[in-house]
Amino acid sequence: MRASLPDGTGRRYDEGTGPRVLVVTAVAAEQNAVASAFRDCSGPPTPVLLAARTLHRVTAGGVGVDLLAAGVGPAAAAAATAVALTAATLGGAGYDLVVSAGIGGGFQPEAPLGSLVVASELVAAELGAETADGFVPATELGFGTVVHRPDAALVARIAEATRARTGAVLTVSTVTGTAARATALRARHPGALAEAMEGFGVAEAAAVAGCPVVELRAVSNAVGPRDRAQWRIGDALAALAAASGRLTSVFEDLPARR
Repeated sequence: MRASLPDGTGRRYDEGTGPRVLVVTAVAAEQNAVASAFRDCSGPPTPVLLAARTLHRVTAGGVGVDLLAAGVGPAAAAAATAVALTAATLGGAGYDLVVSAGIGGGFQPEAPLGSLVVASELVAAELGAETADGFVPATELGFGTVVHRPDAALVARIAEATRARTGAVLTVSTVTGTAARATALRARHPGALAEAMEGFGVAEAAAVAGCPVVELRAVSNAVGPRDRAQWRIGDALAALAAASGRLTSVFEDLPARR
């Protein structure tokens, strides 16, 4: 039996012997969409205080799933994910997988509205320098990393379970709002299917902790000119919830890291 994890309220949580998964979203609406997929099997989520954030703890079969709304953007995502991973490790019950999940923009026509994308690469699309010759990634400047590549077999399993497309998901701090920027991003990243704001930050924290990471996005809008009349946020959240419910079998087969 694994050790129990302090929940921040003075109580102890015994998560049993099954895999443990941390699902990181940006906002509560995404967190609630994921949680809704597990309510029939675990009841309402259990709130667990974690510094300035609150985990929502659910179970799916023998899997313990912690849901964390980390905040918007890669910095907030990295910071909150790192806190959750550290708390779990110090409690003697670390995670077997971190999932960056939520809605995002899709590059058209490859990732239509309402579709799902699993990241084959989590890319920091803006980490680098603008030069007279164009954008230069940080790695070409001699420092850092700009891409995290999840295990290909795990990506394939999640894609099959959720009926998602696979391709690069770009992490940006400034959401694309023009056709020119969308074109520039696709020129630099021809395999990109989606754009979001947290995946690379989550991946950075997971990498430091030595924990596997994947990213799942439901497409709510097209990458390009901002046209709110065309956004389908409700449909994307529903797609995210449905996909989350189909991940249980994947989670159950995760190899224990401890």
